[in-house]
Amino acid sequence: MKVLGNLIWFICGGWLNWIVWMLAGLLCCITVIGIPFGVQCFKFANLTVMPFGKEIVFGNGVVSLLANIVWIIFFGWEMAVANLISAVLCCITIIGIPFAGQYVKIAKLWLMPFGAEVKEIEE
Repeated sequence: MKVLGNLIWFICGGWLNWIVWMLAGLLCCITVIGIPFGVQCFKFANLTVMPFGKEIVFGNGVVSLLANIVWIIFFGWEMAVANLISAVLCCITIIGIPFAGQYVKIAKLWLMPFGAEVKEIEE
């Protein structure tokens, strides 16, 4: 299921998401202040290219908590809501339900990217 899901995801726009996030990360890394945001963009690129078979592990820390609060206020909540709307739209068909789960996973990362890691699920 993981390979088939990732293949369908990649063909239906995952590659485009990956390109956009990689370019955004490179653009953010031009300035020293933007480097933390660029690292988060690379994290999104890693997840959006092939989300099936990956999980998000959230870390702890005061610095990541403060950075996440700033992120939520300026960037995160809008994109999290957009991904949740996409998840609801995917649930209209039975075939779209696994893709809705991936949109929810991406929405969680949109809310709290600092201190989170994208890891492969061991089977």
